Amino acid sequence: MVRLLIVCLGNICRSPIAHGVLRERIAARGLDSRVSVDSCGTSSYHNGEQADPNTRRVAARRGVDIEWHRSRQLLDSDFYEFEVLIAMDGSNEADIRDRLPPNSDVVIRRYMEFVPGAPGPDMPDPYYGGASGFERVQDFVEAGADPLIDWALTLAADGSS
Repeated sequence: MVRLLIVCLGNICRSPIAHGVLRERIAARGLDSRVSVDSCGTSSYHNGEQADPNTRRVAARRGVDIEWHRSRQLLDSDFYEFEVLIAMDGSNEADIRDRLPPNSDVVIRRYMEFVPGAPGPDMPDPYYGGASGFERVQDFVEAGADPLIDWALTLAADGSS
């Protein structure tokens, strides 16, 4: 089993939609016993809150249910309970690396590495970008979901991460 943790700042915009899309794609492909996914934020700003209303609206329009989601902060135990942490941008990646325990062998990657033709390494933060920003993030998340799952399966196949 390869366990993925999607990480953004507050766990209310980018990471919940990636969590929801990946969860549904993993289930649709019958891979629940081989890949799992969760999400969190590097901050505690929104702990216990649902995803941003714009995120939920865009997800629902595209048939992705994320009403179950509640924000949580990155925990020290996450560095041992997950094989892969997927950062949404460079700032989140830096925060993850700053907290990385020396004895953790977790793999850290960025989501946009898996998006074909990505315009850059960072998933844009839609929080201040209006409705179109949320649509754009959903597009990127959907485009990268299957490539990310396929990559995770290679880790599961060779027993490493």
